[in-house]
Amino acid sequence: MKKLKVEHTLQGREIALYGNGGKCKTLVIGVFHGDEPQGKFLIEKYLEKNPESPIYFLPCLNPDGMENKTRTNSSGVDLNRNFPADNWHYSAKDEFFGGESPASEVETRFVIDILEEHKPELILTLHAPFKVVNYDGDAKEISKKISKIINYPVEENIGYPTPGSFGTYAGIEKKIPTITLELDETCPVEDLISPVHKIFDMLS
Repeated sequence: MKKLKVEHTLQGREIALYGNGGKCKTLVIGVFHGDEPQGKFLIEKYLEKNPESPIYFLPCLNPDGMENKTRTNSSGVDLNRNFPADNWHYSAKDEFFGGESPASEVETRFVIDILEEHKPELILTLHAPFKVVNYDGDAKEISKKISKIINYPVEENIGYPTPGSFGTYAGIEKKIPTITLELDETCPVEDLISPVHKIFDMLS
């Protein structure tokens, strides 16, 4: 699988988009939040056995947060509150801090550039810990198929406000069907390999 696009975080760690090109326009993103590392592991395990996959993969969006074991990036910003959605607003500087301004973070701008350059038609992001298939935009039917594989319920509303979220920006405003797969953090990540890889296969 080719490294198609590379950026570096404030602390110098690499963020990379991988892909082989072709007709598939699915993008999978792992580790928006550094304390939710399951996505990187599951994506890398999949690519070991499926290097010719037509899916675009961004295994780890927030390597600084993952290294520091924090939800936020190294600037203290929650990347999933930093997108320039209409509902972004300045918020308290806690673990949900949306940044000094929309798209203030290099990681956020990297994703925005990917959307503009590669124009995905479906996006799957891997999060934890709620055990739900959440979606934004026209993704209800594909979410139901994912639900059958992983046995999590489908939820259109995650249950709390998410100003500046990627789902709002990409799924609602950019009209790219966007699915947030919230994985069970109490489950050993090795036990998630089979269902998650079946989902990747289905999206290929």
